[in-house]
Amino acid sequence: MPLVKIFARVGMNKAIPLQSLQSQLCKIWSTKPETTKLILSRVEDWTSDSYDEDCYIDIRAYGKPERTREFVLDGMTQIQQAFAEHDLIANVRLETYDGERFFHVPPKEK
Repeated sequence: MPLVKIFARVGMNKAIPLQSLQSQLCKIWSTKPETTKLILSRVEDWTSDSYDEDCYIDIRAYGKPERTREFVLDGMTQIQQAFAEHDLIANVRLETYDGERFFHVPPKEK
């Protein structure tokens, strides 16, 4: 399950359309909305000595063999483009994990 944490400053006036971005990211990674979670956190501030970004995107995804370095870097560029389509400058970080060391206990279905 890709977990996409989006950090944006509290004072930023640009909209961050989560549903639209989720749809775009599902297309990029060939995943389903049920397994692609986007979480938006508004923060007071961050250090910005190197980049002038609207959003800091932190992604954790399962490290599948077909997700080679080139494939992942291309996907990250596509994520930046998806955010750019909404007039957002994204600084994207992605970390893969070993599925054997991942645990998840979702709440019971309604």
